[in-house]
Amino acid sequence: MPYWFISIKVDLRKIKLFHTNRGNEFKNKLIDDALEAFQIQQSLSMKGCPYDNAVAEAMFKIIKTEFVKGQHFDSLEELTRELHDYVHWFNHIRIHGTLGYVSPIDYKLEHLKKIV
Repeated sequence: MPYWFISIKVDLRKIKLFHTNRGNEFKNKLIDDALEAFQIQQSLSMKGCPYDNAVAEAMFKIIKTEFVKGQHFDSLEELTRELHDYVHWFNHIRIHGTLGYVSPIDYKLEHLKKIV
């Protein structure tokens, strides 16, 4: 099984939005039927604009390479707890070179001061 595969049971009634690019893998009657059955709104990237998903896909890559790779979670609760801790660390502690070597929260707070 690939390291990025995590089997999670999700209550589809709680999902409100499904965002994808316009790739052929999402031109699927089964997906359309499921979205309709669970009243999930589909959000598509702008036609010809690959950048709509760039931020999300970059984050998914970071999560897969820094957080998931090599990990084993015995339960959904453990995965949820560990992911929460990782996201907190990523946003509050980990420094990012593209942000001037500060955390995303520190970067945001610093730039909010300039516009307020």
